[in-house]
Amino acid sequence: MTSPVRLAARTLGDSGPRVVFVHGLFGQGRNWTTIARALAEDGHRVTLLDLPNHGHSPWTDRVDYRDMAEVVAEELELLGDPVTLVGHSMGGKVAMQLALRRPELLRALVVVDIAPADYPETGGRTDDPDEEASPFAAFIAAMQGMDLDRLETREQADAALRDAVPSTMVRSFLLQSLVRDGVGAGNGWRWRLNLETLARDLGELRLFPDPPPGAAFEGPVLWIAGANSTYVLDEDRPRMDQLFPHVRLVRVKNAGHWVHSEQPEVFLETVRRFLARVER
Repeated sequence: MTSPVRLAARTLGDSGPRVVFVHGLFGQGRNWTTIARALAEDGHRVTLLDLPNHGHSPWTDRVDYRDMAEVVAEELELLGDPVTLVGHSMGGKVAMQLALRRPELLRALVVVDIAPADYPETGGRTDDPDEEASPFAAFIAAMQGMDLDRLETREQADAALRDAVPSTMVRSFLLQSLVRDGVGAGNGWRWRLNLETLARDLGELRLFPDPPPGAAFEGPVLWIAGANSTYVLDEDRPRMDQLFPHVRLVRVKNAGHWVHSEQPEVFLETVRRFLARVER
């Protein structure tokens, strides 16, 4: 990145151990609001970050995991206390990179349905012919193909995405980043996503950059995976154990890649139990 970046952030709770959430591709900090409110009621200070090119954070000239890990680290430094860092999907890779490069900033790490691995840009990760291929390029194309000048209602936007994004839950997730500037004539729709740069650098986002030689995060790590997801496979475990020696893997039944949206109560209880252990 060509200049320093300050991320948009929102904190719930006034005191207690700090927990920081980092969203996945196409997301924003608000995706974690329900989980964050519950943890704040438990006595935590919970910060929700918007990564660059997402939500209310600035757009940058490239999308790179090391860059994102660096700007998140700068935000954690400002908090002043070690945090439990929670990251989903792309945000999970950012969180892993940060843990391996700036471990002193973390009390613990929670990684949600992503592995320290390279992912196929278009195909699947297994030989199962029924495995869903990576949908993200198609999602971007559908969002870019929407005629925002002619768009009148959010229902029209939902309909325009339906062919490329058949899941109602995922469409709702994507449309959280479609906003209208003001009201009345001349105040049109826009994406809070830097779609052009995300599309160009999607190949980079499928990778997991090599950490510093010999790096390993020695703190406690909770890995939460969807039992119906192929993002975390048995073959990923040796690399997980090498980089994160104190890892516990939990697979959540009846959940795919968006574990925290598909099984929010199970997800929340799993995180609560982990926090109770690491904050003793």
